Amino acid sequence: MISLDWVKDYIDIDDQDLKELAEKITKAGINIEDVITNHIDNLVVGEVIECSDHPDSDHLHVCKVNVGKEEIQIVCGAPNVRKDLKVIVALPGAVLPGNFEIKAGKIRGVESNGMICALFELGLEEKTEENYNKGIEELPKDAPVGVDAMEYLGCNNTLYELDVHKHRNNDCYYHIGFAHEIGTVLGRKVKYPKSKYTEVNDDVKNYVKLTVETDRCPYYIGRMVRNVEIKESPDWIKKRIIAAGMRPINNVVDISNFVMLEYGQPTHFFDADKLGSEVLVRDAKEDEKVITLDKIERNLTPNDIVITDGSKPTCIAGVMGGENTEVDDNTKNIFIEAAIFDAFSITKTASRLNLKSEASKRYGKGLNYEYTINAMDRCLSLLEEYANADVLSGELIHDEVDKSPKIVEVTKDELNKVLGLDMTDKDIEEQLEKLDFEYKLDKDKFTITVPRRRLDIEANKADIAEEIGRLYGYNNLSDTLPVVPTKRGVYVGDVKIRKEITKRLRTLGLSEVRNYTLVSREKACKFNYDNKEILDLPNPMSSDKSSLRISLLNSLLENYEYNKARKVNNILIYEIAKTYDKNYVEDHKVAMLIKGNYIENNWSHNNIKADFYTLKGIVENLLNYLGFKNRYSFEVSKVDELHPGISADILIDRQKVGIIGRVHPSLYKDEIYVAEMSMTKLYEFSIKPLKFKESSKYPEITKDIAFIVKKEVSAKEIIDIIKKSGGRLLSNIDVFDVYTGENVGSDEKSIAFSLIFSDASRTLSDDEVMEVFNKIANDVTSKLDAKLRDK
Repeated sequence: MISLDWVKDYIDIDDQDLKELAEKITKAGINIEDVITNHIDNLVVGEVIECSDHPDSDHLHVCKVNVGKEEIQIVCGAPNVRKDLKVIVALPGAVLPGNFEIKAGKIRGVESNGMICALFELGLEEKTEENYNKGIEELPKDAPVGVDAMEYLGCNNTLYELDVHKHRNNDCYYHIGFAHEIGTVLGRKVKYPKSKYTEVNDDVKNYVKLTVETDRCPYYIGRMVRNVEIKESPDWIKKRIIAAGMRPINNVVDISNFVMLEYGQPTHFFDADKLGSEVLVRDAKEDEKVITLDKIERNLTPNDIVITDGSKPTCIAGVMGGENTEVDDNTKNIFIEAAIFDAFSITKTASRLNLKSEASKRYGKGLNYEYTINAMDRCLSLLEEYANADVLSGELIHDEVDKSPKIVEVTKDELNKVLGLDMTDKDIEEQLEKLDFEYKLDKDKFTITVPRRRLDIEANKADIAEEIGRLYGYNNLSDTLPVVPTKRGVYVGDVKIRKEITKRLRTLGLSEVRNYTLVSREKACKFNYDNKEILDLPNPMSSDKSSLRISLLNSLLENYEYNKARKVNNILIYEIAKTYDKNYVEDHKVAMLIKGNYIENNWSHNNIKADFYTLKGIVENLLNYLGFKNRYSFEVSKVDELHPGISADILIDRQKVGIIGRVHPSLYKDEIYVAEMSMTKLYEFSIKPLKFKESSKYPEITKDIAFIVKKEVSAKEIIDIIKKSGGRLLSNIDVFDVYTGENVGSDEKSIAFSLIFSDASRTLSDDEVMEVFNKIANDVTSKLDAKLRDK
């Protein structure tokens, strides 16, 4: 909360409309949430003439109060209300913060015509437990009865409630700092208060020795005053403190709070006679204890910083003083501390102890050592003037602050590029003058020195650009579309092939499953067709999760069992996951399992069974989609867990990449078909981009042919010969029938093929097609000892 009447001490704003000024400051980057005028109608100073207990309550009091023009009866529940006390009275018709209107009425049967108020009920301080327990505000005995209470308190001024960004430093938490912000917006200079005092011929070093043993206290000043008179503060100090939301205590405490609200630098006053002859600043010890000013014993840790008398703690640095050195009514000599502590440590300590005070808030934001010096001088000046203190000469000082100036070199073009503006050198100079930043302009380069009060600005071009931009006005940005280089985002590497496989298999009707990487040792040994060593866990959580799987098929079979137990007849699933061997070598695999019907139509009973050829077709479709067309093949193989007559290796460029087949009947009597391929190996193959060609305009010619061959002859052997004999005119080959039975020998089978002939540039004649067709027939029959069927 910032009091504009207070700010006027440092900068001239008498010609400003304060609401319009708030808008200007908000546009410049400091958000003013509310402009508050504290005046409350029907709020007067009163005097309690009589005070008696309420007849029907153990805590309420019935008071007769003189409010100037009349004496009224008020029921009050404050513990500190008593006869002859000057108080603040809200008369009927007064509207307090929160839209709470005071009305005449009865409280437990007793008439009450107003309310005796505490400061927090008037919005002049926070409603904390401490402030609540203090009760109503006690005014000085000389307070004039019947006058406007807010005017008497000096609170009939305008306040700004600030919402300061967390990255902004301490400079907007005190009145001189905020005066600088107003000066920045209006282009006006700030004048600092004068601090004059006379030192007596006695040195503080004669009484106190300073030692700092922690690197979390880079700066510490100690001064001393003697023969202090503890009394009430002057009205102007009390009014300033109340306006800022704090309660006046006495002249010494009020001066400390006043200087903190003025310069942003907390100070701490120790009773010098209780403190002793040594001040030691150090890290707290584990479980060290101190009783703070609120009479609570605090347990400390080495993360806290303490001020000690050489042995025991007398203050939790930056947070709260200790009861053992508290300034009281009998205090005559005061040791004054003004210091800088590590901001993070203070914030952490205040949070842990739940002691977030006005002082800890400012320590946590960081402090400027120049203001530390100014704040000390201001305290000495005010103590001499308003507490009749004798100021001792000399000072105790510990100084390890880096005083290197923050200097930034930047050109107009660099600033304009960052901000997207078109400022001239003159425009930049005007903003730097408003900011009160020292600078030199040499040709086209600005050399700028950041003032120490702006701790939030680092020595970089971006921070300078932000400060200049917010003053120049972001409304001056031209409306342009961003121009940035863009490129198409694509998946690459193993992620790409995984995405493509997933997309294709889902398109083909399979559902994805995901399983544990860990399986039992027994299952890990199955489907070990690559003869890999299995990696066992040294401390497995259970026997069924003791080994890392080297194949995904065991997990898919578990999925099959789970679904079968729940009456799911048609199972079409796949999994993509990594497998590991004993040497921790990863192998990314894709596995498939089908069982039941691949397509089921109960209405027309037109079902397609999930068999070996269905799964082979899915694998072929997937490989074609990935760009391996005409590069893959299937060869008969032996895998112990697969049916010996219905299984094969999957090869690409003659290299084995996986297996396919029916699960061996000794494992499962159901017809279950599985396939597994290594994605890692697929990724190693080079894949040429797919080429698309125009469909032929000319008609195709289809011819069917069937061969009777020995059962051991595979369809692939026949297809290889057909491809070679068919040449460029043969565009497609399909197997559409395999027959064994009465019309062929017991050791023979018939395989029928559909052959398609075409040419993209012309229409083929029957003669030339028949010439190729006959050649195919002759080559197959001669090379494989085959016979043409039905000839």
